[in-house]
Amino acid sequence: MSNTDATDHEPQGTKPFAAFEWMIAGRYLRARRKEGFISVIAGFSFVGIMLGVATLIIVMAVMNGFRTELINKILGVNGHVVVQPLDGPLTDYAEVADRLAKVEGVKFTIPLVEGQALASSPAASNGVLVRGLRGQDLGKLQLVSRTIKEGSLEGFDDGGGVLIGRRLADQLGVRAGDTISLVSPRGAVTPMGVTPRIKGYQVQAIFEIGMSEYDGAFVFLPFAEAQAYFNREGDASSIEIYLEHPDRVDEVKPKLHAAAGRQIYLLDWRDRNKTFFSALEVERNVMFLILTLIVLVAALNIISGLIMLVKDKGRDIAILRTMGATSGSVMRIFLITGASIGVVGTLAGFALGMIVCWNVESIRAFLAYLTGTELFSPEVYFLSKLPADPNARETASVVLMALFLSVFATLYPSWRAARLDPVEALRYE
Repeated sequence: MSNTDATDHEPQGTKPFAAFEWMIAGRYLRARRKEGFISVIAGFSFVGIMLGVATLIIVMAVMNGFRTELINKILGVNGHVVVQPLDGPLTDYAEVADRLAKVEGVKFTIPLVEGQALASSPAASNGVLVRGLRGQDLGKLQLVSRTIKEGSLEGFDDGGGVLIGRRLADQLGVRAGDTISLVSPRGAVTPMGVTPRIKGYQVQAIFEIGMSEYDGAFVFLPFAEAQAYFNREGDASSIEIYLEHPDRVDEVKPKLHAAAGRQIYLLDWRDRNKTFFSALEVERNVMFLILTLIVLVAALNIISGLIMLVKDKGRDIAILRTMGATSGSVMRIFLITGASIGVVGTLAGFALGMIVCWNVESIRAFLAYLTGTELFSPEVYFLSKLPADPNARETASVVLMALFLSVFATLYPSWRAARLDPVEALRYE
């Protein structure tokens, strides 16, 4: 036979990812009894990737939801920008508030009187933050006005009552219609010194925002009553400004300085909560890196499982090569085998993670009932419910990272399999 004829009858390379490559990879995934240990490693790799991806998605969603809920509640009660005077008392608070409200990007402004006091009842006492607001301004704080659980806000300016949070009401053992006493250390000045001011107020309404720090510490008084209580007749502590777009606060600040008509100091919501939100961001990033190690360990299990599979299938590799399979075909067979574990594990982890995110509060309540413990204490975590807000970009990055690690982990074992020639492959047996 001539060299030309021999060349014509040499086996030709098959198309990449041909049907027979998938068929052989599928058989390798269904290990026989004698290959049970390899099957166990593949199973652990699958479970590891699934749990790693699910855990990453759940934790990132909960932390994202936690941050979103805190921002919404903090910005729903506190102003996005606080205006404080630098050149004397804020006696012209009404005029300044009106001028600031006309600035482009400002939603509304609220003058307020603020001070600390001790709220007490026959049952208990607790330190509180007293805020004096006009009734019309209190109605603008929808996070408060729309969460009234007992009583009502009708006649708030003239009624002389107070609005308190649900947690504070439970701590003091009072309900709407009961009376509490507010004690302030800065009372009337007498020849004997400053005497504490004690005054009783009827609880007109009870609100429940869902954030323990506010539900347990805020007391709202009518504006004029707060002025009298804190000895600020005709004066206001500050003016809180609520913006249409809180993220654009830097664009609005210069306009506010120009519109105020007097020397003021501006403190925005980022500065007031800088340490808190910075800690949340650092914790979120560190948690992502730590949980990524779970996926990485599972990917390393794929490497070890495939290396053992290549060693066990040495005779099969030799037969495939003598039958005409190219080194590329052998590499793709083991690539499909390992990648299938990672891809299916990633998709299963994605499904599991999303199911848990959608039902995280129900799961928390069930586990709390099952164990008889409070798994998400409002006193520790500020919120009364466990939030979960899956972010599409973060979830996609977790899935893509897991897929990349799964495929990348198969490259070396697949390359080792493709490098074996028929004679060397038989030595593995």
